[in-house]
Amino acid sequence: MVEMLDGYSAVCLILKHVGEGKYPMDFKLGEKVVYPNHGVGLIEQISFGYVNGKSERFYMCKIVASGLKVMVPQSNINTVGLRPVIRSNQAEAVLSFLERGRSDSHHDWKHRFKENSDKMRTGSLMEVAAVLKGLVALSRTKPLSFREKKMLDRAKHLLISELATVRNTSEQAVETNIARALAKAKLQMPETTTAAAD
Repeated sequence: MVEMLDGYSAVCLILKHVGEGKYPMDFKLGEKVVYPNHGVGLIEQISFGYVNGKSERFYMCKIVASGLKVMVPQSNINTVGLRPVIRSNQAEAVLSFLERGRSDSHHDWKHRFKENSDKMRTGSLMEVAAVLKGLVALSRTKPLSFREKKMLDRAKHLLISELATVRNTSEQAVETNIARALAKAKLQMPETTTAAAD
């Protein structure tokens, strides 16, 4: 039996396989990558060292938004979820999901927060979009808690920064595109009070 996947499921499956090492992960100097829950980074240095007597390649990644530098051994790329920036067709699938995709969220705050936290940690931009859309939809029916507002801001920041990178455009233009996509789903971003980079 062949199972047909919608755009959201297909992109999630591709990114999952990339994260599981089913596709080789070998980054180049200057390549833009994504570090889960931190956003777009740049491979600034590739070095070699020894771990337990074994030669290991290390990637120095500088997170663009915060300036944070992270050293990731190649053997840990899948564990931490370091991945390439999505392709432009995947960016279109993310915006399409914001327009038409279903957003489900648990009624219980604790379960919903855990589910959303788990989605954010995957590093998948589609999962981040699902968190954003779910929290925006929820904000229409009741006020978000402080922690959910911070998560919404973080999801918005991660979406905007990666989509701006992949589309080679300004973050403001991407924010406008996200607002338009949500408007087609009859949703509107709530006013936010926390800073996304915190």
